[in-house]
Amino acid sequence: MSDDLSDLLHEVADRHRAAPSVPAQEIRRLAERRGRRRRAAYAGGAAAVALALAGGLAVAFTGHDGARPAPPAAASASAPPRPSPPQRQATATVDLTQHELTLSGRRLPVSGGTARHPTPTGRMTVVAKYPERRLPGATVGLGEEYDVAMRWVVELRAADGTTNYLVALAYDEQAPGERDITHGWIGLRSADAEWCYELLRPGDVVRISRTGPAPG
Repeated sequence: MSDDLSDLLHEVADRHRAAPSVPAQEIRRLAERRGRRRRAAYAGGAAAVALALAGGLAVAFTGHDGARPAPPAAASASAPPRPSPPQRQATATVDLTQHELTLSGRRLPVSGGTARHPTPTGRMTVVAKYPERRLPGATVGLGEEYDVAMRWVVELRAADGTTNYLVALAYDEQAPGERDITHGWIGLRSADAEWCYELLRPGDVVRISRTGPAPG
């Protein structure tokens, strides 16, 4: 009884089974194409998962998308200060016999002290400068009753404390180079005295010598 029922059901199913609308060869081709698409989709999905995983690892290790953290800036060591160049030191020489002062390649006529008031010789140092200074007239041979304003005064000092001066002999521009008229100072023409005043600085050296006999 059950076998007959089963046969009847198979027969009914065979009657109502629709024939395939496409040939079997085309069905196989479609199946193969569908399989390739499925494999490609699987491969693409795996690649996307791999990229996402790599991106996550990059973020985890760098702190932001793909970019490495910048190394900390090295502390800039301040350069040691350059030593300041040594101060230029000028040296002037005065030859009282030749009535000549030599400084920075120039030779300038001078007037020294008289026989009664000779100019001290030796090494002296510039200690101060004055564009104008009022001094007793006796120190320049004009008498006790006069004070005189001297121009372009360069003050000199020896190791023993002796003081002397380079000055402009404005009251007798013809004396330098010709005769000694001062009370020991070194007198120059006004233009020459101003040039020496501008060039010499405190600390510069003036060497005073006499190559012949003192004036009589």
